[in-house]
Amino acid sequence: MQNAHKISRTPLEWAAAACDTLMDNYAAGELPPAHRWHYHQGVFLCGMELLSEAGGDSRYVRYIQDYVDDLVDEYGNFYFARDELDAVQAGLLLFRLDKLTGKSKYRIAADKLRSLFNTLNRTSEGGFWHKDKYPGQMWLDGLYMGGVFALKYAAAYGDNSLIDLALQQERLMRKYMKDERTGLLYHAWDEMRRMPWADAETGCSPELWGRSLGWYGLALAEFLDLLPPESAERSELVEVQREFVHALIRYQDQESGLWYQVVDKGHLADNWLETSCTSLFVYTIAKAIKQGVVEQDCLDAANRGYRGLIGRLKFDDKDGIIVPDICIGTSAGDYENYVTRPTSSNDLHGVGAFVMACVAMNDLDSLETGR
Repeated sequence: MQNAHKISRTPLEWAAAACDTLMDNYAAGELPPAHRWHYHQGVFLCGMELLSEAGGDSRYVRYIQDYVDDLVDEYGNFYFARDELDAVQAGLLLFRLDKLTGKSKYRIAADKLRSLFNTLNRTSEGGFWHKDKYPGQMWLDGLYMGGVFALKYAAAYGDNSLIDLALQQERLMRKYMKDERTGLLYHAWDEMRRMPWADAETGCSPELWGRSLGWYGLALAEFLDLLPPESAERSELVEVQREFVHALIRYQDQESGLWYQVVDKGHLADNWLETSCTSLFVYTIAKAIKQGVVEQDCLDAANRGYRGLIGRLKFDDKDGIIVPDICIGTSAGDYENYVTRPTSSNDLHGVGAFVMACVAMNDLDSLETGR
């Protein structure tokens, strides 16, 4: 009899195996860093939420709720960092819990996170500093960390001022961080030109880092789902996402199907193939196909990326899934900064991105077969 990990699995089965592995290893509140409101847990659990919506397994809903309830008390009180966009991301878990349970604590907690948009520091044109300790800096990560929450909050509770706010952040990133040569965007921009990595003329960091581009693509995909279908703003972003997806595909490694840590420099010997950005790119491309942003000719890139990810998986002694080659959390910097970063296995934002990619590929399969 074949080992369990050698049996062919559907995308949803791979996603479930990845979620189940972490559930077997950690109680919800113990997900690292334990007992913290943090985007690492948020990204993983957002992937799990997508899986639960696709597969209907109530275990996943309970696990997500256990994580939130470990931190948010019955009055909606909880500790979170009040000086950074990263603190907002896990708030994406609150909307479904509010709808499913009707408990006021989840709306109250969401309101607290929404209030950060009133107090976070901003650039001269209204772009959010990524964190207070990074004055004047916008990071691509922030569009997913805060922007998607803003649009979901607007959709759930009618605060339409947040729509313009989220779109403003994306436009500023494109204005200051886009590289016209590649069609991609730099990891960070320093309005004050104070950071050692900041270009004296543009203020941009010097490299096109994979995972930051993944957060950007993920955010755009979510924006397109949340904006009114016929709005001019959505039409604008359709064109942005179409160009972005085609730019990504140009840099996919043809042999492995994966993408490099520094996306446009795969020819350099010390650069390496990274799984979390690949997962986010597969998700972005698959969503763009489903949303009608790009044509079916992009399906080959999504399939090659997905197969490349499955081929990279490892397995523990219980046939649990191990997602390897995940870059640890990384600040903006020069080329050496990125290629010398340590890697980890089953880092939560890497597993979460993998689960999202699997669910998106399942959605494409369902679309093609008419299920």
